[in-house]
Amino acid sequence: NKGAQQKMSSFHDRPMSHVVCTNCGQCVNRCPTGALVEKTYIDHVWDAIYDPDKHVVVQTAPAVRVALGEDLGYDPGERVTGKMVTALKQLGFDSVLDTDFSADLTIMEEGTELLTRLKKVLVDGDKKTKIPMFTSCSPGWIKFIEHKYPEFLPNLSTCKSPQQMFGALAKTYFAKKKKIDPSKIVSVSIMPCTAKKYEADRPEMRASGYKDIDYVITTRELAVMIKQAGIDFRVLKPSPYDSIMGDSTGAAVIFGATGGVMEAALRTAYEIVTGREVPFSNLNITPVRGLDGVKEASVKIEGCLDEWKFLEGVELKVAIAHGLTNANKIMRELRKGNVKYHFIEIMACPGGCIGGGGQPIPTSREVRENRMKAIYEEDEHMVLRKSHENPDVIALYKEFLGKPNSHKAHELLHTHYVEREGY
Repeated sequence: NKGAQQKMSSFHDRPMSHVVCTNCGQCVNRCPTGALVEKTYIDHVWDAIYDPDKHVVVQTAPAVRVALGEDLGYDPGERVTGKMVTALKQLGFDSVLDTDFSADLTIMEEGTELLTRLKKVLVDGDKKTKIPMFTSCSPGWIKFIEHKYPEFLPNLSTCKSPQQMFGALAKTYFAKKKKIDPSKIVSVSIMPCTAKKYEADRPEMRASGYKDIDYVITTRELAVMIKQAGIDFRVLKPSPYDSIMGDSTGAAVIFGATGGVMEAALRTAYEIVTGREVPFSNLNITPVRGLDGVKEASVKIEGCLDEWKFLEGVELKVAIAHGLTNANKIMRELRKGNVKYHFIEIMACPGGCIGGGGQPIPTSREVRENRMKAIYEEDEHMVLRKSHENPDVIALYKEFLGKPNSHKAHELLHTHYVEREGY
């Protein structure tokens, strides 16, 4: 027994970027003794808040608002959005903004990319363009495919995740609008996901000349900060998010659940192509919802606008998987050539972001179901439920980016991937 001399390390002491660990944090969520914890940046965030020369911007992911309360005396699935915003302002953050804004932006970029790929394949016969296209929001999934299925890297959407898009814009568009020196902005994100910490440190994520995201803290870490500050969360009155990059739609909210990115993308892409809403009752694309490990669905495209006539009658086939075991199932079948899809959403964590490795413990199936229910209820009550209707996103393109997939959008909002060892 080595006792205190015992050391835990990665395989052969290699850096985490070189070992087949997706940084998903599920080991932390399930550690029976509490011995495993995420790498914390709480002290760094406090230092930034206390620095008078810094303007600290914070963003919060959709899955955080339906889980944060669990560490502060609420039942699973109780939405605490307004109280959370108030708490963040009391903690000292200078601007409190919503990742849902950049989730809507992601749909505009990703939906345009999907339609562009389909045109290149179906009309131009371009052999270099790959379908199915995979979503790229989950950093655990990204690292998994980089290690295990590198031949499919060209199939990944080049879109950064909403977290990273937000960070890139915080140091450019937001800084310009607010007349703040970008070097004085500290960009913090509150995420349900430990892999977001690794994603923020990827060298590709600094196209603006600055690091997109400076610090990532988990839902659990935010609860710790609230307790450290002595804030009585229950008595807080709700506050709205700050303006500029603060508006969002129901399509962005559902990013927090497995199938949500797919549903949001279909709501927008179908309407762009046909000029009509997606043919599901009240915009609820139920075949892509739920906690089944792998889901398949198809949407027949009919009545296309002139620009999109090449898609007339196409049966758009999609698949959704959550958890890397289920991702493996889909990838093996794709590798064998047994299945054909146009678009695939994969999330590394069970249930999607609601079951992320940075969420309050425990995250049982029942807890995830309650969080998911809260997310869909919020979507139902939103005035705007399609990403292309977000007024802040519309203004962003008009004032800064031009149009989806423009040169400037590619420069700031898109990325590339790295083939890694797969031992």
